[in-house]
Amino acid sequence: MPGLLLETLRGHRGTQTPMWLMRQAGRYLPEYRALRSEKGGFLDLVYDADAAAEVTIQPVRRFGFDGAILFSDILIVPHAMGQKLEFLAGEGPRLSPRLLDAALEGLEAAPQHLEAIYRTVARVKAQLGPETTLLGFAGSPWTVATYMVAGEGSRDQHETRALAYRDPQAFQAIIDAIVSVTVEYLAGQIEAGAEAVQLFDSWAGSLAPAEFERWVIAPNAAITAAVKARYPDVPIIGFPKGAGEKLPAYARETGVDALGIDETIDPVWAARVLPAGMPVQGNIDPLLLLAGGEALDEEAVRILECFADRPHVFNLGHGIGQFTPITHVEQLISTVRGWRG
Repeated sequence: MPGLLLETLRGHRGTQTPMWLMRQAGRYLPEYRALRSEKGGFLDLVYDADAAAEVTIQPVRRFGFDGAILFSDILIVPHAMGQKLEFLAGEGPRLSPRLLDAALEGLEAAPQHLEAIYRTVARVKAQLGPETTLLGFAGSPWTVATYMVAGEGSRDQHETRALAYRDPQAFQAIIDAIVSVTVEYLAGQIEAGAEAVQLFDSWAGSLAPAEFERWVIAPNAAITAAVKARYPDVPIIGFPKGAGEKLPAYARETGVDALGIDETIDPVWAARVLPAGMPVQGNIDPLLLLAGGEALDEEAVRILECFADRPHVFNLGHGIGQFTPITHVEQLISTVRGWRG
């Protein structure tokens, strides 16, 4: 029998709201920090299937979340496409050669990096009970492209945005290549055991409306259509962080089954303008979870009440912070699980 989360993503509204937290497998957990210390670098952990599976399961074991999100990174795709990937302490990821300086055609594909992730998915699936939904994921093409072009993250993605304006044909080729690899990557995760997948577009909010249509909506629609053609029963969650007033268009035009919303979105507005019956995921502020207290309970209940008339997956508006106290997570779980709409 499908778990509560999977049923909700398929459009069913039950008496209880399922929950999981973005980045729930990670640095705020002491058991993660211990394993990371043992294994060394971040990529060493990601590409070690046994270790990555253990990290994926740690928050489910501790908190009983309704979903287990694969422990990996959105930059596995450019790594598999042939860019060198490093994570520098205190500085974040670096990709080389960056596509501002090199041609996409010059990259030599490294599909073994994807195969390592599929092994992790299979190991996690073998250890989960049917009540826990296994979530795979990938970065959306716009967000992945920003790293591939600039070679690193940036606050406003100016180099990538400028390239897209200056040479849209060349940038379209980059987006199309990412779409192609991402479709196969998600298919591989599903074949290995993922029951639902999420597309993370962390930098969707940096684009003007017409550019959002071209570089966010269109490629996510292409991925969704291709994955749905092969796996029509596997729900796809779209998470275009920062999309704001462009969310309704994203929801209508991409074909995703469920929509993740960030903490800047008013749930009252979202409940009113998003397609009726569409599952919504979100959207408490990760900083409020860090702060805790009565405000955390009050906001959690407000969000639950706003989405009481549609399928709703409780989550954060983005990833959990590494300094979030365990007791605050337990408090939030208690509030959500104790609420009945």
